[in-house]
Formats: sequence, C-alpha cells, structure tokens
Amino acid sequence: MKHLVAPSILSADFARLGDAVGMLDASDADWIHCDVMDGRFVPNISFGMPVLKAVKRIARKPLDVHLMIAEPERYLADFKAAGADHLTIHAEACMHLDRTLRAIRELGMRPGIALNPATPVESIEYVLPLADIVCLMSVNPGFGGQSFLHYVSEKVTRLRTMAQAARLRLHIEVDGGINADTGSLMLQAGADVLIAGSYVFDSPDPPAVIAGLKRLRHS
Repeated sequence: MKHLVAPSILSADFARLGDAVGMLDASDADWIHCDVMDGRFVPNISFGMPVLKAVKRIARKPLDVHLMIAEPERYLADFKAAGADHLTIHAEACMHLDRTLRAIRELGMRPGIALNPATPVESIEYVLPLADIVCLMSVNPGFGGQSFLHYVSEKVTRLRTMAQAARLRLHIEVDGGINADTGSLMLQAGADVLIAGSYVFDSPDPPAVIAGLKRLRHS
C-alpha cells in the first residue's frame, strides 16, 4: 500500500506563503494540507477563505482542507468556492454528521471526518461509508509543534480493521507530531496519509524531508 504525504502550510512562513506552495508543488508531496481554525472549536485562529483562495490560485496539487471550526455545516459552499478539494470536519463539532458529509460530497468535494485524540473511532462507525478520509489527531488540535500522542497508533489500527471489515477504501490520515519515527509507526499501524507541519517547514531542506517521509516503509 503506497502512502501519501500532505504537508501542512500552517507551519509555513506566511510572509512567503506563495514560495511555500510552489515548493510543495515541486516536491514529492501529494496533497497540500490547510488547517482552518476559528478560535472557538480550538483555542487558536489560523486563516480562512481569502488565504485559501490565494493558495488555490497557484497550487497544482489537491487542497486537503481540515476545518477545526464550530458549526462547519454553515460554510461548506464557501469552502468549495474557495478551492477545497477535500473537506474534513470534526465529528465533535458537527451535530448532524451524516447530513453534513452527504452535503460535502454533493458539492463536489471529498468528505472527511476528523477525530480528537480522546474520541473513540467507534463513534463514527455508522457514517464511515460516507467518508473518503478520516483524520486522526495525534495531538490536541489548535497549535503546531506539539508532542505526538502514542496511544493514537491503537486507534489507527482499530479504524483500519473497521474499514477492512466493511470493505471501504478509506484514507486514514494522522495529524500531529509526525516525523520519520512517528510516521513509520503510524504507517505500520495502518495509516496511509502522513500530515507534517513543523517537521517539514522547520527543516533547512523541506523537499528532502518530504522525500524522506515518502520513502518510509510500512513494516
């Protein structure tokens, strides 16, 4: 199973965001991960539609948009218009998850579900067939640069088992504290998309770091 790498531009230098997107387009990255935070669902504010539109104008790779916002169902069409290719919403922030996942797909985006570290994967069992992506947070969402929570590896394995039992083609992303060591651990557990922010953008050679993540083995 080949895995994907989706660097998070939350950790990029926003004064040179266009350069960062150009670097990702030229690199071995598969998706460009965009973390949207509202200061309500998480204790931080990142960026919204204007920045996403600017990134979309120059990006050649899919925008993997992760909404860490309250009431995400209010903004689905806005994020579609801004250029989201994938739209991932938090189960904890959405009262009517089934309806919202269906609406995301009807708008032409790939729907995703995100789970906080303490939320069990069993909580989304009945809506898994409606999602293309599940993003398992391996840090508490809201800030970059946090330490990896190792118990999330068990969640990855349980979710992969659930998906296989239901014969679902499901991308399992892991987001938070990903580097070569934790990335390898997550791939072995059953993940197939690695999201990395600080590890990529704090490096003196981000393309080499991305290439290294792509070369990680699953076993």
